[in-house]
Amino acid sequence: MKTIVIRNAAIVDGTADRAADRVDVLLADGFVAEVGERLKAPSDARILDAAGRFVMPGLIDCHVHVVAVKGNLAANAELPNTLVALHAANTMRGMLSRGFTTVRDMGGADQGLVDAVEHGLIEGPRLVICGKALSQTGGHTDFRDRHNRRPSDYYVDQLGALGRICDGEPEVRRAAREELKAGARFVKVMGSGGVSSPTDPIDAVAFSLPELQAVVEEAAHRHTYVAAHLYTDEAISKALEAGVRSIEHGNHITPATAKRVRKSGAVVVPTNITYAALAREGAEHGMPAASLEKSDFVLTAGLMALETLREARVTMGYGSDLLGGMHEYQAQEFELRGRVLPAHEVIRSATVDAARVLQLEGRVGIIGPGAFADVIVIDGDPLKDLSILADSKRIRTIIKGGRVVKDR
Repeated sequence: MKTIVIRNAAIVDGTADRAADRVDVLLADGFVAEVGERLKAPSDARILDAAGRFVMPGLIDCHVHVVAVKGNLAANAELPNTLVALHAANTMRGMLSRGFTTVRDMGGADQGLVDAVEHGLIEGPRLVICGKALSQTGGHTDFRDRHNRRPSDYYVDQLGALGRICDGEPEVRRAAREELKAGARFVKVMGSGGVSSPTDPIDAVAFSLPELQAVVEEAAHRHTYVAAHLYTDEAISKALEAGVRSIEHGNHITPATAKRVRKSGAVVVPTNITYAALAREGAEHGMPAASLEKSDFVLTAGLMALETLREARVTMGYGSDLLGGMHEYQAQEFELRGRVLPAHEVIRSATVDAARVLQLEGRVGIIGPGAFADVIVIDGDPLKDLSILADSKRIRTIIKGGRVVKDR
């Protein structure tokens, strides 16, 4: 792997409301080796001059579904595994081309896809997985409609199924253990109703407290955490009581509960761009009408939740949660959040704060010694215009793990 020196790097990582003074960055053996002024470059190093541009750590998306080929997730679960895997490879290639060098898959991706990326068989971001999300019968990721009597265990081996069904403490323990054994880096549970599932209202609360506590305990035994799909205050409160660490969505959170989140040390990953995309294009991508109605219910609340969470000083990660052909809007979450949050805080949600969500502090989301050599070079200052990050033509260079995957 060739050593790279980036000259004149004005680093923007969201920790300040202006770019840092220009420095040089030395990348070696897949990691950031040194950052400083006028670094001496090895004789065989590749030199990249970032003068007139801005340099950022590789972006992190804390909530993706790389196997979501279709907007209709029930139909997605019926697709052949080989077809889903090939579509996932294409989806991940697109994510990397947008500057996302690390993503956290929140239901569906398996260890095979992780290995394929790490072995260079497919081009994509670093993949942090939970395996299949855990859902109760009739909960989110139970995509059987009211007439479908097929046994739920059919879906365990379907790559296109984002989750698996488990009921009762013994079943949820077994499911959590099986996903962790299969390579999950954390466990995800569906703690409330959802938009894309057919039989659970948004405000439905899923799993009992003992069930949630059992999953949290199993994750703790493996020194990891539980993330939960949650919309309402009632569901969020129960998850916090059980020890859930990562709250996904949180659209209807109230100020009082946001303060509880902050006090507990939990994090929240809002995902507003998916609701905006569904409102525009959900029908043409196969999203059922009932799901589109539920999407409208959470869209406006999601932007209000950003302000509530900021006022409570809750750490927020960047999340897109897009499905099917809507993955191309992944970077538009930046501009959407920028309507209510300062630009540097929005950027931080995809860098240092996202690293905290993934428990990869110091490894991703920063340009500093010891971090993975994930760097993007862009035209224009995103602190002044967040829409730059959604324009692939202005992302000039992408480096992942010390390897240049795009250079214009």
